[in-house]
Amino acid sequence: MPYEQCNGADLYFEDEGSGTPLVFLPGVMTGVRFFTHQLGNLSDDYRTVALDYRGHGRSEKTETGHTVGQYASDLDAFLDRRDLDDAVLVGWSMGALVAWEYVGQFGTDRVRGFVDVDMSASAFQWDYYDHGRSDSARLTETLGFVQTDHAAFIEGLVEAAFAEPPCPETRALVFDEVSRTPPPIKSAILFDYTMRDYRDVLPDIETPTLVCAGADEKWRTVAAVRDVADRLPNAEFELFEESGHCITVEEPERFNRRLREFVESL
Repeated sequence: MPYEQCNGADLYFEDEGSGTPLVFLPGVMTGVRFFTHQLGNLSDDYRTVALDYRGHGRSEKTETGHTVGQYASDLDAFLDRRDLDDAVLVGWSMGALVAWEYVGQFGTDRVRGFVDVDMSASAFQWDYYDHGRSDSARLTETLGFVQTDHAAFIEGLVEAAFAEPPCPETRALVFDEVSRTPPPIKSAILFDYTMRDYRDVLPDIETPTLVCAGADEKWRTVAAVRDVADRLPNAEFELFEESGHCITVEEPERFNRRLREFVESL
C-alpha cells in the first residue's frame, strides 16, 4: 500500500489519474473509502488524491499529534512530497476545518479552490453562535461514550449521518472505516475538532469555494452550513435534498457532477 511519511507519521493515500488535483480530506474518525465514488469516477479527467490522517484509516496510529492543526501541517508536507500544486481541496466535515486551518498556516498559493462538504464554521455552541451542535455537557457525554461503549458509539454515528438507513454493504464499510481509529485517538481529535472556531477565518478566504449541505438535519442543520457560504466572500451554495451528512456516499453521481462544474468554472 502507498504511504508518505509526513512529519514523522506514515500516511496512507490513494492517487489516481492526471490533470487538476482534487485532494479529498476525510471527516473526523473516517478515511479515504468515504470517497470511493469520487476517486474511481473522476480520475479519468482529474488527478484524484485522498489521504488518511495520522491515527485514521490505514495510516500510522501515532500516540501524539491528533489536532486539526497537526493534520493541516501533515497535509502541507503531503502536498509537497506528492508535488501537488494548483489543487482543489475537498473537505468533508472535519476535512473542511483541516483545509481552513491549512490556509491559516500556509496560505493559498497551492490552492485553486475549496469544497466544503457539510461543515459549519464551528461544531461548538459558542455564545452568540446558533449553529454548533455540541455544548460542554454533550461533548463530555460523547467522549465518555467513546471510552465505555465503542461499538455502540459507532452505531449511533451511522444512524445520525445518513438521511436514510444505509444498505448493509455501506453500513459495513462505515463501521469498518470508523473502527480503524482507536478510542484514545478518537477522544483526542473529537475534543480538538469540536472546540475549533473558524468564523473569523472564513471572511479572509477569497479563493472560490463550493459549499454543499445535506438537507437531512439529524447531523447538522442546513442553516449552519449556509452560514459558511455567507461568511465567505466568493462562495456558491448547493443543497443536496436526498442526503444527510455523507453526501459523497448518499448522492455520489450528483455530487461528482456538481464538483466537475465547479472545477471547470475555476
